[in-house]
Amino acid sequence: MAGIGFELRKLLRDRSLLGMLRAYGFAGAISSGPWLLSISSVLAIGILSRSSLEMTQQVVRFQVSVTYLIATTLILTGGLQLALSRFIADRLFEDKPEQVLPNVMGAIAVTSVTSGIIAVLMVSVLFHEPLPYRILMVANFVMLSNIWIVVVVLSSLKAYNQVLLAFAIGCGIVVGASLWLSRYGVPGLLFGFLVGHAVLMFVLLGLVMRRYPGEGLVAFRFLRRGQLYPSLFLIGFVYNLAIWADKFLFWGNPLTSESVIGPLRASLIYDIPIFLSYVSIVPGMSVFLVRIETDFVECYDAFYDAVRSGDTLDSMEHLKDRMVHVVRQGIYEILKVQGLTVIVLILTARYLLEALGISQGYIYLFYVDVMSAGMQVLLMAILNVLFYLDQRKIALGLSFLFLISNALFTAITQQLGPNFYGYGFASAMLLSCLVGLSLLSAKLDSLEYETFMMQRFA
Repeated sequence: MAGIGFELRKLLRDRSLLGMLRAYGFAGAISSGPWLLSISSVLAIGILSRSSLEMTQQVVRFQVSVTYLIATTLILTGGLQLALSRFIADRLFEDKPEQVLPNVMGAIAVTSVTSGIIAVLMVSVLFHEPLPYRILMVANFVMLSNIWIVVVVLSSLKAYNQVLLAFAIGCGIVVGASLWLSRYGVPGLLFGFLVGHAVLMFVLLGLVMRRYPGEGLVAFRFLRRGQLYPSLFLIGFVYNLAIWADKFLFWGNPLTSESVIGPLRASLIYDIPIFLSYVSIVPGMSVFLVRIETDFVECYDAFYDAVRSGDTLDSMEHLKDRMVHVVRQGIYEILKVQGLTVIVLILTARYLLEALGISQGYIYLFYVDVMSAGMQVLLMAILNVLFYLDQRKIALGLSFLFLISNALFTAITQQLGPNFYGYGFASAMLLSCLVGLSLLSAKLDSLEYETFMMQRFA
């Protein structure tokens, strides 16, 4: 996405520690801010509200409700996120920034109507809880769905200080409002969660409006034929479903879960370590975004500029080799930084769990989940490079491989017993990464040939 690469390069020119921290902090906020805000807020509310057994039970019901909200909204909007991201990138490449805001508003309108209808149907058919709870579940479902859409545009903004401030304000309001309203039970906690995310949503939307003053209020050009990529919709849906496949299997299995509120179930043995481990991927995500949007994009632009200008084959091969080198270096840096993070967390896991009031019985599953989360960063980097190369078929196949292997391996580990929990997700992630690296390497090796053929017969 245009914008973030320029801003990150500008920050990285400052070789001071502060400059580096600002660059990686901005990248971390953009790449993982919204879901990290949600997870961190929920964990913070759980830690700060241990006043009584009754309060603890209410918080558990709230945490499970929010977990399902995050899972279902990410799966629902995953396809539109990718399709809208491609549409915005294409418009910015064409130097038509005035089309960004109206189409973002159009995407928000489509998301609001679709998510609202789905949420109302779900709470009407599946839930028999008090009316305030059901209304707040619908409202949070729509709000989270829209936040995932607005986040698509953030990587094109240059207002990184305002973005970071927005996330900090949103997190503070979520925790503060939820704790203040916790006297009203689960509805009070959900209302606090809604208020914080609503503030975040409108602050981020305000930043988008300032950056991209558009022509008209709402547009739906992103849905037009020729601008709509069904494969991206499918990739977004399948990939997000794959991420949650193992969780759904553990929640749906009566032997590994228990009913918490309404039809919602939770797996106490599986959920805590895996959600805690997701906080550990922020360093890897920061490196991933910095390297992809600076070094890789620079080489990528140079290569395709050479193609468009009719440069020599030797020059194209040289630029391609530079791009391959940058991809390898980026993957190496992700492995190095995320590997170091995993080692630190494994060494400090006992103290971390103790500080959070979590049983030491989770520690071995936490080890596996931390390594799995680290591999997920690598898979996301592979998919991102494939998107840049417009290799949607490969990305779709890789997403399906991840989905099928995660569901299959998780089901097998459930049959093997508690000692194998978590290894299904880890095995699926490892398999997907290895296959993805192999396919990406083959695609990069033949890049200049395929690019020439596409130009020849376009």
